[in-house]
Amino acid sequence: MSCCAPGTEGALDAARARSALPSSEELLLASRPVGEGLRQSDLSVPGVHCGACITTIETALQALPAVERARVNLSTRRVSVVWKEQVGGAPTDPQTIAAAIAATGYDTHLFSLAGDGEDALRNQLIRAVAVSGFAATNIMLLSVSVWSGAEAATRDLFHWISAFIAGPTLIYAGRFFYRSAWNALRHGRTNMDVPIAIAITLSYVFSLWETLHSAQHAWFDATVSLLFFLLIGRTLDHVMRDRARSAITGLARISPRGAMVMLADGTRDYRPVEEIAVGDHLAIAAGERIPVDCRVLTGASDVDRSIVNGESDPLAAGPGTRLEAGAMNLTGSLLVEAVSTARDSFLSEVIGLMEAAEGGRARYRRIADRASQVYAPVVHVMALGSFLGWGLYDGDWKHALMVSIAVLIITCPCALALAVPVVQVVAAGRLFAGGVMVKDGSAMERLAEIDTAVFDKTGTLTLGKPRLVDRDGVNRAHLALAAALAAHSRHPLSIALAGAVPGPTPVFGEVREIAGGGLEAETPQGLLRLGSRAFASGNGADGGEAHGLSEVVLSRDGAVLESFRFEDALRAGAGEAIGMLRENGIDMTILSGDRPPAVSRVAGLLGIERWQAGLSPREKTETVAERAACGRRVLMVGDGINDAPALAAAHVSMAPATAADVGRQAADLVFLHESLEAVPFALETARKAGRLIRQNFALAIGYNVVAIPIAILGHATPLIAAIAMSASSITVVLNSLRLRERLPAFATRAADAARPVNPMVKAA
Repeated sequence: MSCCAPGTEGALDAARARSALPSSEELLLASRPVGEGLRQSDLSVPGVHCGACITTIETALQALPAVERARVNLSTRRVSVVWKEQVGGAPTDPQTIAAAIAATGYDTHLFSLAGDGEDALRNQLIRAVAVSGFAATNIMLLSVSVWSGAEAATRDLFHWISAFIAGPTLIYAGRFFYRSAWNALRHGRTNMDVPIAIAITLSYVFSLWETLHSAQHAWFDATVSLLFFLLIGRTLDHVMRDRARSAITGLARISPRGAMVMLADGTRDYRPVEEIAVGDHLAIAAGERIPVDCRVLTGASDVDRSIVNGESDPLAAGPGTRLEAGAMNLTGSLLVEAVSTARDSFLSEVIGLMEAAEGGRARYRRIADRASQVYAPVVHVMALGSFLGWGLYDGDWKHALMVSIAVLIITCPCALALAVPVVQVVAAGRLFAGGVMVKDGSAMERLAEIDTAVFDKTGTLTLGKPRLVDRDGVNRAHLALAAALAAHSRHPLSIALAGAVPGPTPVFGEVREIAGGGLEAETPQGLLRLGSRAFASGNGADGGEAHGLSEVVLSRDGAVLESFRFEDALRAGAGEAIGMLRENGIDMTILSGDRPPAVSRVAGLLGIERWQAGLSPREKTETVAERAACGRRVLMVGDGINDAPALAAAHVSMAPATAADVGRQAADLVFLHESLEAVPFALETARKAGRLIRQNFALAIGYNVVAIPIAILGHATPLIAAIAMSASSITVVLNSLRLRERLPAFATRAADAARPVNPMVKAA
């Protein structure tokens, strides 16, 4: 059955014929049920680049009777459509949904987390900027000679040379505007690129006509300079938007491609993760990730669940232990039973949470994008009105055409287009110099608005590296024995213990690592054990963990010789950063997957009153969403894979460079230096950038208020219009450069520490 709205069948059939749409079978297989007779399809639309694109696609889809809801994600260029399986008793053809998108002029195909590879459009835009800049420079040099009073023959020669330079430049560098304008017009709509395409085309044609008739003036320089400035704005905007699209693909790379399935006859069969069914028995070797949510049947191992709770301490897994997809099996082989499919697994849930949050984030559309909905029709009306008004007034239709071209040029939104991206680029440069990378320009706008900061504990407020406490208070001989045993394990506490003794340690003939327990070695003096208190002595009483410290016990033949306690040291600048945020009126909370005593200890050290412990990724995300529902604008600072959904759900997010890959990709900003002072530094820069953006909008609007009447009254030639337009753009750029200020002390110290020292200077 076709789910078309009345009168749209022909357009959809034409869309099917023009583009290679996915087949109905492919779309149905790729869709998933969401309950109550509804299914969801995810399609990729690479051509989406602004708020007008989003509005066009969502409006077209919502007009279909079968579509329950549709949402366009600008970050991932993904269209998520929830549609009814049946309409009027007949099944819905999912290809009609793809055809409706194609009917609006946007190519579409099945969405893939792997992405589309290298950003070809960015490279094309950069080349177009270079070509138009080179052409504008050369034409401007020729124009200087013309305007200086070159003789007629020389003037005509220079005009023809300019025409031959401008023509190919217009075709090559202006193709982005021509394609967009033509695509909009042939589908019965308009956009910002339509008046731009008309302006540069008419300006070139009018200049060529003047050149053919040996006129004194031509405006090829205005045409190409206009194109150059417009391309700069388009390129900067594209680069800043595209920095936010890599988080979800990072999670896809973590997911295993398949697993070894144990069959009933004892044989093994490797299956892709999509084909693993509930109840299948899977063999998971040491060093492999868990493919789906499962329950351990046999075997014992340490499992890294940092993807779930963000903590470095592995889980001792044995029969009956439930493990989540994405967790890493570290030490032993396991036989597990799948309790979910890949689509319903924990890792899939995390991806879903991130995508839902990213979809919401697409609603933060820039003022310039919203202005595009009224810009084109207003400019068309003004240009047409100027042409008709002057033509009817004095009968000089050539002069009327020149006035209308000047109106089109002088109203080109160069200053408006540059108002946001130039500030963002300057701010991003200052942040980078201070050790903070920003991936999405709009993140700075959102960062300036925050009133709440939510911190993860391990790896964020702390370094995530255990450190031996009270080293001088333990027996040196016992410490050497423990370090010698710990050297045989890669457990984080073992690494910290082994590193606490720099000198030589005893050598053991054989050391066994008991998964989930610890290490043991037979010696002439007895059986030495190093691990948890329960493993080392058989006594399960709590040790230092009640005080927020991790504990490792050394025993001989079951008798405790020494207890070693470890703390997770605070990140450099944590206290200073919390103090500065408090001075700025920011409300602060800790959300952690760690034990309550450990979280309570860190909160007490930093003076943070509100904290929650033992949270799952979903609980962290829900807590952030609750804050947002109460009208709070939340900054989430975290580092683990388990923090990724909360990072994506927050109003804006930051992560340290030491964070997991997915954590870094999910965050809007990443700080490279160890100091947490990067957080208030980024906030200060973002707020200053916000003020400059508002000033730039005021300058751009003020320019149009003054310049448009001048052009309409016929007091501006196309060249004067292009100069005025360029002047407004330069003014916006110069105002944006005021953001370049002296870096704070923490960034200067970090930069100096990272700078190599000249050995000759050092020796002197």
